[in-house]
Amino acid sequence: MPWFYLLLAGVLEIGWPVGLKIAQSSGSRWSGVLIALAFMAASGFMLWMAQRHIPLGTAYAVWTGIGAAGTFLVGILAFGDAASVGRLAGVAMIVGGVVTLKLASA
Repeated sequence: MPWFYLLLAGVLEIGWPVGLKIAQSSGSRWSGVLIALAFMAASGFMLWMAQRHIPLGTAYAVWTGIGAAGTFLVGILAFGDAASVGRLAGVAMIVGGVVTLKLASA
């Protein structure tokens, strides 16, 4: 169950940068900020739940890795961010590191 909490925390981590991006749009500043705050709180709570059984460094690295890779993907798909080979390779390394941490903690 702790790894489920951590996976959920990482997925929720994607929501707050998206909320801040939404807040940059005309007329949706406060709704975007509120979305960001809600996702921050939910993500932080799930991280707290996961850290009860997963070492701090592992939990934090996995949490931020999922959030970074997921936000990168949302940026490409929803906001037209660039998808260059170098950027994709960098995210692949992040994902590889997250998988390695999971395998090493088994």
